[in-house]
Amino acid sequence: MMVATMAPSLTSFPKDQIKVLLLENIHQLAHEMFRGEGYQVEALSTALGEEALAERIKDVHILGIRSKTQVTEAVLSKANRLLTIGAFCIGTNQIDLKSAKARGIACFNAPFGNTRSVAEMVLAEIVMLARRFGQRSNEMHQGIWRKVSADCHEVRGKTLGIVGYGNIGTQVGALAEHFGMRVIFYDVVSKLPHGNTRGCNTLGEVLKNSDFLTLHVPATPTTKWMIGAKEIEQMKKGSHLINASRGTVVVIPALVEALKSGHLAGAAIDVFPEEPESNINDYQSPLQGLENVILTPHIGGATEEAQANIGEEVPTSLIRYINSGSTLRSVNLPEVNLSPTGETHRILNIHKNVPGVLSEINRIVAGLGANIQAQALATDADVGYLVLDTDRAVSNEVKSAIEALKTSIRTRILY
Repeated sequence: MMVATMAPSLTSFPKDQIKVLLLENIHQLAHEMFRGEGYQVEALSTALGEEALAERIKDVHILGIRSKTQVTEAVLSKANRLLTIGAFCIGTNQIDLKSAKARGIACFNAPFGNTRSVAEMVLAEIVMLARRFGQRSNEMHQGIWRKVSADCHEVRGKTLGIVGYGNIGTQVGALAEHFGMRVIFYDVVSKLPHGNTRGCNTLGEVLKNSDFLTLHVPATPTTKWMIGAKEIEQMKKGSHLINASRGTVVVIPALVEALKSGHLAGAAIDVFPEEPESNINDYQSPLQGLENVILTPHIGGATEEAQANIGEEVPTSLIRYINSGSTLRSVNLPEVNLSPTGETHRILNIHKNVPGVLSEINRIVAGLGANIQAQALATDADVGYLVLDTDRAVSNEVKSAIEALKTSIRTRILY
């Protein structure tokens, strides 16, 4: 159904008819990359609500969003032509991934683009909290000169605990070691420690041993409110909490109480349980006005460098999927990345993962006398994804027969 750059002829869908919708002020580099492929690009600076997006998405093939746009079941039910979604951020909880998978819509994100920006912000906040720079800055803006060393410390020799040792967590750990900090971490998945970092067997072990605790976990049912009153009570008295992951990870009233009681010496919060869809002048949080608390409006990845990186990273995945069928780094479909063979037509088939599907497809191919030059199949618990390079002479017949199988979710000839 799509055009691939390596195919010299016989394309099934002209590139200039592929429609791209980009929301939430996505970096201009992404616009340029899509236009460079010949796609039609429409861009908006804001998010769209469910009803407006459902109406706008009807003839869209590629959707690009950031964190505010909610791609729900109701939206996807109207997306008859949608092939792929790109989240121009790390998180994908704003997309109904299960519903997208059931419709054969490949979803991609940016797991690497803003890691350095977030990591640098976390290290800066650690130093600011240790030295109480926020309070001193506020006092100076009020004309108060208060030079004190009480309760101000170097970070060298202190212990940083990282919860979630993924792309960002590992970078934070590496930078912290350069500051002379001891670094420990906890992750639900076994991870190889970098440098002198030490892994912990339980969350509680990290909580009780950290002078600074930083959170880098996704928004899942398991992580929702994972740091509440019980967990905060386990943290060292006088320690600090940093959350630049998701707003639903920390129970804010429990954090407020711990800060007011002095159990925690400070906090830096970049994400909140409820965040506005656009910039406003009257945002309210129970954390406002507390001493040694740094509040920022979800700006961990908000640097020009990060947005440029993401503006290239996500379109690269989307274009690769459109042009070759590669699901490399997809967050909801099995990964297949088959090199082109030339002088063939490529058939893509997403199907329900039940026994016997591949046997049926092979019988179809054999019955039509088609020659398979290359084939790759990957599955997960729900679906299978097959990429098949076969003779051009019979490719339409093969595609139609595979598409007619009751197990097929989406079948298309790529080129």
